[in-house]
Formats: sequence, structure tokens, C-alpha cells
Amino acid sequence: MIAALARALSQLLLPPLRRVVALSLGIAVLTFALLWFGVAVVLGHASFFAWRPLDWLADLLGAVAVLLLTWLLFPTALTAIMSCFVDRVAGAVEAVDYPGRGPPRHQPLTEMAATTLRLMGAALVLNLLALPVYLLAPGINVFLFLALNGYLLGREYFEAVALRRLDVAAAKAMRDQFRWRVFLGGVVIAGLFALPLVNLIAPVIATVFMLHIFEGLPRAGLQIIRR
Repeated sequence: MIAALARALSQLLLPPLRRVVALSLGIAVLTFALLWFGVAVVLGHASFFAWRPLDWLADLLGAVAVLLLTWLLFPTALTAIMSCFVDRVAGAVEAVDYPGRGPPRHQPLTEMAATTLRLMGAALVLNLLALPVYLLAPGINVFLFLALNGYLLGREYFEAVALRRLDVAAAKAMRDQFRWRVFLGGVVIAGLFALPLVNLIAPVIATVFMLHIFEGLPRAGLQIIRR
């Protein structure tokens, strides 16, 4: 796991990845700004009390809520946008580290859209349900954030790289067989998204990191034919 992360970080300077890293930086800043604006508009138009002092207090708490919700939704939104560049990132790394690989499997657009929408919906619902714990349980909230988003992001990034080589059923079987390794990889990815500045290029790091995990899974006893 540590070796896979170290390799992912070192490969950010590969010539084919430099443009994607720069693109990720720009998209990340724009995504964060749009999320912040969208959440601020939604919360800003809500008037909870008829008494002005209480409305002021609600506005203050609303500002905190805007930042928190933006931060929580940011990993999912940025991952969904950057999913369009998975092939470019994975292909560049495969050319260097796994040159024997053939061309990737063609993924139907409906398959890619279904995977992305499922993640976004689950992330939105589960993080909103966990919001009271995030706000009211310091210490526990960190572990909950890493566990919850580790599961979601681990699943998303594993499927993103696995579906390039496997069909949906085979990718799911492989994910289930190595669920704890995928989950721990997701926790690492969630941690990357929690780090300021690092989170701006986290999708690129996460894709390369999970690709190395996928390629490093043991073959013994695996009832899956990989393409």
C-alpha cells in the first residue's frame, strides 16, 4: 500500500501526466468555487426565523455550513469530473510500468454514467446523514469521514481502473474478494482529499495509486479472466 502510494506520487512528473495534473488543478479550483457558490445560494435563500437576531445567528452558522458542505461534496464532485481522464492517466502509467498490457476494454457510456451517478448519489446521501456527527462529535468525526468516504472513494477508483480490463460482474467479484485492500486504499484516498492543496490533484494520485493496487493483487485462486 505504501509502495503503491510512493510510486503514484513519483509518477506525477511523467510527461504524459503533467498536463492532466495542471488540468486537475484548474478544474479543482473551479469545482470548489462552483460548489461553494451553489451551496451558499441554497442556504442564503433560507430564512429560518422571523426574529432578526436569530436570523443573524443562522447566517453565521450557515457560513460554517457552506464551507463544511462544500468540503464534503468536493471529493465526489471532482472525482466525477476527472473520471473523463482515467484512461489517459492509467494508459500513461501502464505504458511505463505494465507495457505487456493490451488495449483497454471499451466501456459503454451508460456503464460509465451509471457508476458515476451511483457514487455521487451515495456520497451525497450518506455524508448528509453523517453531518450531525461531523458537527457535534470532534475526533469521532474524523474517523467517520475517513471510513465513510474511504468506502465510497475506494469503490469508485477501484471500479474506474478495474473496468478498463474487466466487465462489471468480474470487477465486482474482484472488489468483493479484496474488499479490505480496496477499502484501505479508499481511506488513503479520502485522506488525500482532506489535505489542502494536495486535494487539488488527488484524483490523479488516486487513479495511479489504485491502478498499482489493482495490478498488484495476487492471482492465485482468482476466478477471473483479466483482459
